[in-house]
Amino acid sequence: MKIIVYGIKACGSVKKAFSYLESRGLKYEFVDFKTTPPDSARLKRWADALGIKSLFNTKGTTYRTLGLSQQSLDDSAKLESMLAHPMLIKRPVIEIVDAADSHVRYLVGFDEACYSEAFGK
Repeated sequence: MKIIVYGIKACGSVKKAFSYLESRGLKYEFVDFKTTPPDSARLKRWADALGIKSLFNTKGTTYRTLGLSQQSLDDSAKLESMLAHPMLIKRPVIEIVDAADSHVRYLVGFDEACYSEAFGK
């Protein structure tokens, strides 16, 4: 199993994910949105798997600063906004790649129950 965590190091939910994985001896790769933002194909895969609503971060500073709460954005506009401003993506996004068949599962945010189910620990 390969685990890739996407987000920013300073994010509280990302820190919780790191702590969860490390406390269970699970190795992971980290991709920082600030240095390596997701491309449109990856963002589309995440949106298809997780849904735009769960992926689009409406609680962060970027959302408020851009005044997006005052706009009526459709899913396409939300995707474009996340591409232009990766801090609009809820964090962390975790890709879990099954080594046996390359099947990929996705998690977004930090939810210990979901993590326990996904990682079996």
